[in-house]
Amino acid sequence: MNNLQWLDEVTFNEQGLVPAIAQHHQTGRVLMVAWMNREALQSTAEKKQAVYYSRSRQKLWHKGEESGHFQSVYEIRLDCDADVIVLQIEQHGGIACHTGRESCFYRKLTENGWEIVDTQLKDPEQIYGKSAASTNPHTQAMNASNAQAEQLEVMAYLGQMMAERKHADPDSSYVAKLYAKGLNKILEKVGEESLETVLAAKDFDRNASEDNKNDLIYEVADLWFHSIMMLGYFDLDPQLVLNELARRQGLSGLVEKANRQAH
Repeated sequence: MNNLQWLDEVTFNEQGLVPAIAQHHQTGRVLMVAWMNREALQSTAEKKQAVYYSRSRQKLWHKGEESGHFQSVYEIRLDCDADVIVLQIEQHGGIACHTGRESCFYRKLTENGWEIVDTQLKDPEQIYGKSAASTNPHTQAMNASNAQAEQLEVMAYLGQMMAERKHADPDSSYVAKLYAKGLNKILEKVGEESLETVLAAKDFDRNASEDNKNDLIYEVADLWFHSIMMLGYFDLDPQLVLNELARRQGLSGLVEKANRQAH
């Protein structure tokens, strides 16, 4: 693209920047929003990979330069006012957010305020390294108490999702389809996942590849997921299981927190 006249048609703000929205080219999910200056936008068009402008570092930022999670750009669009860019992208590694999630938009407004509804796919320290994560102001905020609260919110989200999909159109989702088939089918899946978890544990090798280690994690996740679905069949909140585990360990704070949320 030798003719750069198209850049003159973009309305940059007083700082010479324009907001850029990165959207998955297949699912349509908004993954992140960043800023571009003229050079970043030009580089993005030329490289076919997303290049942004970091306001905090005052320099160009090739997305993925530290994490390896590059963004291949399939299409660049400009809105009617010429002051917003939309990128249709493929997110390498499946993680766009520095917190280790698919999307930066992982919090949803509920009656209890902002709740985390997307699972963390990878620890930021695994992505950026311990030293980099410790100097990042965003990752400094992710302390142990936040991690515990996040785990509880993921469990609450799953319980809510089961309740919503229990009576949904069977063609609308995997969960709704399984509920429509009845308790026996759900129990069959719990049994299958239990066996697969046992087999994955038998094959587990601490010195093997990362894929081998992940097999056990994935199978346990499948078992928990279908167990939560089974609880949902009986209208039982998974928080009740957490409360019981907390009671057995004398961790009354979790129960007390759950009671506060219930009110």
